[in-house]
Amino acid sequence: MTANDVSSQFLSDRTMGQGAGRSSGSTAHRLARLGVGLLLAIGVVFSSVGHAQDLEDFWDDPFKDLKADVEQARDEGKAGVFAFFEMEECPFCHRMKTQVFTDPAVQEYIKENLVTVSIDIEGDVMMTTPDGEEMKEKDYAFKEKRVRATPVMIFFDTDGESAVRYTGPTQSPEEFRQLMKFFVSGAYKEPGMNFFKYKKQQ
Repeated sequence: MTANDVSSQFLSDRTMGQGAGRSSGSTAHRLARLGVGLLLAIGVVFSSVGHAQDLEDFWDDPFKDLKADVEQARDEGKAGVFAFFEMEECPFCHRMKTQVFTDPAVQEYIKENLVTVSIDIEGDVMMTTPDGEEMKEKDYAFKEKRVRATPVMIFFDTDGESAVRYTGPTQSPEEFRQLMKFFVSGAYKEPGMNFFKYKKQQ
């Protein structure tokens, strides 16, 4: 039940109560229903806030400077940069952010091994490419990386090269951890290796 549902239910109960009289039993019933509705609404709100807090420190680079991100990864001895190409109304992006990136094991592994940045494929914010060129997010996504559907996840190595690209959401946090390990371990460099083969070997 949403906050709007609570408001609508409350108004409906008040109207019914005015026509039927104000017995103590019906009043208690209405109050009980209102209390349950409010608790459910509060739960929805805090659930959304919880997800936002879970991802508050997930993204390392609010300035979207991939050149600096690559340098940071190299300086800190990390495997590279994880770039998440998304857009606001993408349900699969939302699923990744609420069901995958919030997983504690995912967060621990990604913080240890990668620098993270999100890129809005419809965004007008200026960003910096790994080559140091400045352009809008949407231009980099569409013209440089040919992103046509979301989400797209690209792992850049410490030379700023696109090493691993994955389109669509992973099925679970575990599969996303496998995807990260596929990149971090360097398995992607093996001749003839791809992520699907890598998963079967695990």
